[in-house]
Amino acid sequence: MAYRRAFIGGVAASLAMATFVYAQEPPLPTGLSPEPQSKQEPKDKDEPVLPVGLGQSNDPALPAGLEPTNTEKPVRRAGGDTNEFVMPFGLTGFVETRIGARIIEDPTQKTLSIAEVRAQLERDFQTDHATFRFVGDFLYDSVEDDLDIDLEKGRGFFDLREANVVVRPVGFLDVKAGRQILTWGVGDLYFINDLFAKDFRSFFVGRDDEYLKAPSDAVRISAFNDVANVEFVYVPRFDADRSITGERLSYFNPALGRIAGRDAIIDADIPDTWFSDDEFAGRAYRNIGAFEAAVYGYAGFWKTPEGQTPAGRPFHPRLAVFGASLRGPLQGGLVTAEFGHYLSRDDLAGDNPLIRNSETRFLVGYEREVAEELTASMQYIAEVISDHDALTGALPTAAPAPDRVRHVVTLRLTKMMLNQNLTLSGFNFWSPNERDGYLRLRASYKLSDAWRAEGGGNIFYGASDSTFFGQFEDNTNLFVGLRRSF
Repeated sequence: MAYRRAFIGGVAASLAMATFVYAQEPPLPTGLSPEPQSKQEPKDKDEPVLPVGLGQSNDPALPAGLEPTNTEKPVRRAGGDTNEFVMPFGLTGFVETRIGARIIEDPTQKTLSIAEVRAQLERDFQTDHATFRFVGDFLYDSVEDDLDIDLEKGRGFFDLREANVVVRPVGFLDVKAGRQILTWGVGDLYFINDLFAKDFRSFFVGRDDEYLKAPSDAVRISAFNDVANVEFVYVPRFDADRSITGERLSYFNPALGRIAGRDAIIDADIPDTWFSDDEFAGRAYRNIGAFEAAVYGYAGFWKTPEGQTPAGRPFHPRLAVFGASLRGPLQGGLVTAEFGHYLSRDDLAGDNPLIRNSETRFLVGYEREVAEELTASMQYIAEVISDHDALTGALPTAAPAPDRVRHVVTLRLTKMMLNQNLTLSGFNFWSPNERDGYLRLRASYKLSDAWRAEGGGNIFYGASDSTFFGQFEDNTNLFVGLRRSF
């Protein structure tokens, strides 16, 4: 009965929010509405390029269909009257509500997977010498029902997404300091050399794709020249992923040998000493003909707790990564390739079964328009354990040994319909050797220039509870959402 009351409360909150916001502005007839507004329009060239599938991109090499999906910006009609709701103090943003539920019974979790009302406020300030940016989310989340703010874990009634300043001391150098969203690499929803914080809880319960990227407190220096562009990122205190801990999503607990959730919450030891538990990341990139090539480096920690002390406490072992990527046009489409070698610095010999082994990750992908307003893309991914023999030799008797190579194939299909007001998309991860996968289904419809409705599902499947995607099968959920931008 408790979850039913929560469900009814979530629906009531959703309807109340929709009624309130709708009252601010009824939809205008087609042709009279202002143009849509951009929520994340790049303010300067130092903004990071998001991987395909996460929205914003300032890369002119991207083919049709890969441009930012939310490039909406209001324009004033003749006479100067936009007939739209305008926030004070130059604020922009959106208000939205989302509600969803599991379709598979999970005794360790609530039936509701998401039930929230969110308001995002955004503001930029420009002076002659600097640009200041603020993005913050006010949130009521009835699933976790915790108002205490934790900016590192993204919990509570407020999440600070961005609070930074950009200065350009000389013409070829940008410096951005403060809380910011960082990303690079060429993978489509798969990250090799992007070792910046992710939020997989948001990703798996149906929040907008932008929330897959968690904010980082960092300094980023970007230098531009004719030989190569160089970026250096320093994170003075380690930013871990907002990973699956059992509080909202269930997972496979090897110590218990079963699926666990709220009954076995992971309490990892996270490095959190300023200027000691820090991270360094860098990349250099340039165009070679029509292709963009890049090399990367990282020194820090595994972003998820891939180690365990003898007493059983999870922790984040030290990690170093180096890699490269290539992206460019091929046969009317876009080809991508990337690799990264992960050096597990606390297990260099590879014979400690309590710490994740070193590994090498590869990715190759291709995307093109296969029919009118229908885009398809595929990726092949391999994760190769470096010291597989040493690892298997150190495992306890009867303990299952992982495959030397984990293979993953992804397929994305995106269809635009109804004058591009309706977008249908599906993205599937499938591992042929682990026999598991994850299907993301989305349908988004632009009701007007300011209103957008969305629905979708996160469907997990697998032959075993212990594989990466198979462990999340009980978290399979469907959701709907309504957003009003201003």
